[in-house]
Amino acid sequence: MKQKNVLKLCTIAFLFMLPLGLMAQTVKGKITDSSGSGLPYMNIVEKGTTNGTTSDDNGNFSINVKKMPTTLVVSSLGYTTKNVKVTNSSFLNIKIEESDVSLDEVVITGTRTPVRSNTKSPLPIDIVSSKDLVSTGQTTFDKALQFKIPSFNTVQTPVNDATSLLDPYEIRNMGPSRTLILINGKRKNLSALLYTQTSPGRGETGSDISGIPVDAIKSVEVLRDGASAQYGSDAIAGVINIILKDNPNGGSATLRTGITSEGDGEMFGVSVNNGTSIGDDKGFINYTVDFSKTSLSNRPGTVDAAGEAADFEANIADVQEFLSRRPDAGNINGSPETAAAKFLVNGSYKLSEQSNLYFNAAFINKKVNSFANYRTPYWRTVTSMPYLADFFPGNHPTNAGGYDGYVPTFEGDLNDYNATVGFKSVINDWNVDASFTTGGNSQTYKVNQSHNRNEVFSPSTWRDLNGNNVVDTAEYDFNMDGTVDPNEGVELNQGSQLYRENSKKSFDPGGTSFSHNVGNIDISKILSDNLSVAFGTEFRYETFEVIEGELGSYDGGGADSFAGNSPENSGKFTRYNFGGYASLNWNPTENLTLDGTIRSENYSDFGNAFVWKASGAYTISDKYTLRSSVSTGFRAPTLHQIYTQKAQYSFVPGQGIQVGGLVNNVSSQAGLLGINKLDAETSTNFTLGFGGKVNRNLSFTFDYYNIAVKDRVVLGSEITGTAFDADGNNIGTTPLDDILRDNNLSDLSFFSNAIDTKTSGLDVVLTYNKLEVGDGTLGFNLSGNYTIQNERDGDVKNPKIVADAGQSVVNATQEALFFTSRPKTKWILGTTYDIGKFGLSLNNTYFGKTTFKQQGMSTDLRTEFTPKVVTDLGINFNATEKLTIALNVNNLLNVLPEWSFKAENAAGTALLGDPAQVKNQSNLITFNQRYSQMTYDGYHFSQLGTMFNLSLNYQF
Repeated sequence: MKQKNVLKLCTIAFLFMLPLGLMAQTVKGKITDSSGSGLPYMNIVEKGTTNGTTSDDNGNFSINVKKMPTTLVVSSLGYTTKNVKVTNSSFLNIKIEESDVSLDEVVITGTRTPVRSNTKSPLPIDIVSSKDLVSTGQTTFDKALQFKIPSFNTVQTPVNDATSLLDPYEIRNMGPSRTLILINGKRKNLSALLYTQTSPGRGETGSDISGIPVDAIKSVEVLRDGASAQYGSDAIAGVINIILKDNPNGGSATLRTGITSEGDGEMFGVSVNNGTSIGDDKGFINYTVDFSKTSLSNRPGTVDAAGEAADFEANIADVQEFLSRRPDAGNINGSPETAAAKFLVNGSYKLSEQSNLYFNAAFINKKVNSFANYRTPYWRTVTSMPYLADFFPGNHPTNAGGYDGYVPTFEGDLNDYNATVGFKSVINDWNVDASFTTGGNSQTYKVNQSHNRNEVFSPSTWRDLNGNNVVDTAEYDFNMDGTVDPNEGVELNQGSQLYRENSKKSFDPGGTSFSHNVGNIDISKILSDNLSVAFGTEFRYETFEVIEGELGSYDGGGADSFAGNSPENSGKFTRYNFGGYASLNWNPTENLTLDGTIRSENYSDFGNAFVWKASGAYTISDKYTLRSSVSTGFRAPTLHQIYTQKAQYSFVPGQGIQVGGLVNNVSSQAGLLGINKLDAETSTNFTLGFGGKVNRNLSFTFDYYNIAVKDRVVLGSEITGTAFDADGNNIGTTPLDDILRDNNLSDLSFFSNAIDTKTSGLDVVLTYNKLEVGDGTLGFNLSGNYTIQNERDGDVKNPKIVADAGQSVVNATQEALFFTSRPKTKWILGTTYDIGKFGLSLNNTYFGKTTFKQQGMSTDLRTEFTPKVVTDLGINFNATEKLTIALNVNNLLNVLPEWSFKAENAAGTALLGDPAQVKNQSNLITFNQRYSQMTYDGYHFSQLGTMFNLSLNYQF
């Protein structure tokens, strides 16, 4: 009903606006610098409105103004802001001078009132252009941001099943789900993927930004501040607003290829971006098509025979024989084979002189082929499963059929789409923006080269010997002792074996999907020269689906390596929320800007949330700006976190691969365990910053932040049984033990509002540009993030049944994932030099220390990743006015992640003094050296070594 009301309101507003603005006119012009060269991507805004445009690659622009006379405000970073009085429709030639004092890039992120320059923004915002993204040489958007934004981090884990489809990312060590992603200011849908393995981002989900084609992006605004009051849930750590290209004239085609220094990971891609006008200056369409494929890169470790023999209770001679032929135990990990097709369109159409229809849409398909751990012949033995000789014949010297093990494949198919349609208009000087956004993400999987090894029989049958259709004692009690004894008589026909020797080798284990529909109405007005207001509303409807797998993929334990979704754990789950906000912007003096916003949300599943934000900026001597903000925020638990329930395979140190269970918070098992239903997280954010432009070359910003989160939603550590016999069988008597035994699980985990956290740090940006050196121009940029504090605040909130068992949902491994598995500090020093037809860039990214506490490792030790500097070199050559050739050498010096053990105490020091103990501890956390280079928790820069990327770009 509420959706219908939103659509009805939009229709009425549309009909009302059609006849407006008949007196408006089109103004055209060109913006140039002091030498007469056209300036691209300059911002042109009609003063007092949100009506604006940008200049094209040659500095030309066209804008529809409401009436004459009017004033156009022309601005951009590094240039003085110019107010141009327009009295007629004559062609304008506007010359802009380089700025010595101001930072006048217009920003739209983080404010609901009409746009303003970055100088007066009370919030810390990074602006990254498309040129900046391309210059990194990275092939995906998320990896490009990794090397442009210090507080942004992403990792790729070696063997994590569905995680191979989407790498976890985050801002300010806050997890993927606390950064809101916008496209042209509208909320992007979440991914269907929930990270459940032991890697950064565990228990969370985020939007899939890796699939957004870089060639479709005009710029990115990264708001490093809590913004729940402006945008609602998920914006606790910040906001990434992806602004799409809107150039109606010209375009480009790019051909790119690459390879690693090891000769694998071959990459090939082609993309086309183009734009066209609609009618006679009625609007534009800009579209991007991108196809790419990246081959497998494999970086396994050398497996330790003694560790393997102990883990799998195998004969050491058998292990050594196999490893003599396959030192890596057949393991395949690193970077999977990936193919992607991406389509995106962005456009606008003039409905009237004051009303514009705008739209954008994207569709991304990604296919990933990766591998599970190799099932060695001493792990899955032909002795216990003779049929494997026929299933997976090989070259083993003694095994039947030459059976030499097998490696299951994991194949993922991802589809992601989003689309927005809306219109903007000015009614009596009120800016109205109404829009509808839809989006979704689905991920389905296939498992090949595997089997279901579980003992499952078809139903047994009985023989009715006396024909009375009743199984009675007299009929089957052949020894006449009054009972039917085991194996007495021949009345039962045993059911047939469904799997094992009768198993399939390929399975459809199902998958997950997520979608949302969002309606927005935003209204704002500049009431006077120093006061503006905004208010609006949003309605969102979300659907999460767990897609059921085929019977053999889950029955009895399911396919070896990746079990499918069972019917009882599958289904569709929905919710809706309705929210509204009001915002006020006041400039009591020319140099002082104050903002205030309040927001209320109501969710159908957990209730209400009320948040607010206050911020201010004070400009000193037109050069320096002091800014600060304080706000409250919230994050609703995702439907993924509320409803996901499954069995999953994972590596248990010292025990190999085991099957654990994830219990959701609305299940009967959760009731037995006394697990509370999930509630929203709440936060308090504080920032304080200082920045300015000292002269035409030098600018800087320093921003301190402090984020306190209450009732943080976490996926807890694996909870095991309470008592065991000598053979390791669970003999405990609690409901926890019953659930584990009944479901044949070694452990279980669940979501809960388990902890409070506090995070603080410092962001720094220094830029020194436009230095004339020889016949060229030299520039420097230094940006960094330093984490002052990132830790748990108070005790873990354990359910009673867990506390009584002497366990905790947050153990040392979980603590490390939340707080220390990201670099404590990260710095990027970039240098550019432009001379003639050449452009050179050299970027050095410093990844600071990270520490980790792997599951199963001695509590007396920790692991530390050694700080490293990764160097990237870029060379651009403008062969002609239209053709550019670019060579990027990423990780020029072939720097690889390194880690080492550190002692926590005297006992740890003693352990490190014993080489045998060091080896044993290393085996525990690397699955006997399978992941010896990066361990199982991931890494922060590529373990693939040096990568060469070559691209050719042709401008239309």
